[in-house]
Amino acid sequence: MTPLSDLWRLNRWFFSGMVQFLLFGAVLLFLMETGAFVWFFSRHRSGLLDLLFVNGTKLGEPIGFILAGLVLLFIKFRHAITLPFLGFSVSAISYASKSFFAHDRPFAYFEKLGIAGQLNLVEGIKVHSGATSFPSGHTMAGFALFAFMAFCMPNKKTTGALCFLLALIVGLSRIYLTQHFFKDVYLGAFMGVIIAMFWYYIQYLPKMGWLDKSLKIPRRGTS
Repeated sequence: MTPLSDLWRLNRWFFSGMVQFLLFGAVLLFLMETGAFVWFFSRHRSGLLDLLFVNGTKLGEPIGFILAGLVLLFIKFRHAITLPFLGFSVSAISYASKSFFAHDRPFAYFEKLGIAGQLNLVEGIKVHSGATSFPSGHTMAGFALFAFMAFCMPNKKTTGALCFLLALIVGLSRIYLTQHFFKDVYLGAFMGVIIAMFWYYIQYLPKMGWLDKSLKIPRRGTS
């Protein structure tokens, strides 16, 4: 098990991105009005961004966890086995927090203001309504998944930066697709990383040696 101080040191490429996001995001939350990012993306759509975010948001869904689980089988079995527990806890915490806060989704929020019709929505995307906006469950899942991946992967520099970028794409996709406000993404990201840290430590409680083995790709014999 990696102590908390070592977890930060070894994964500084992921955590440095996360800290910058939280600090810069706090300033934006203070300075910008509710929905500013939603309107910004609504006015700056493009085919390339549509493709990026429509597909990027799926990384915060079960398919993202399945692909990550397959990768982790080649790192350590205990990582792959822990991943479903990580996903279930994200779902439970997301549902409970959404029910507690009961904040309107962007479309519902702007509909009450009589300006929802001015939004430029992404074609083919069903925009959710109702009071299930805060925090963003997809963002929580994306940051929990990719933070956990960053903690478990051996190449900390490359994978740490990549994992943070992928998590950020999931978060931004929720605003781009008019599903969430920035505040929803901000809290979802923070909660996701905390959940990942929790499960990273919990996974080491079982001491069975086979959990630290992995799948191996057979090597061809040399002639």
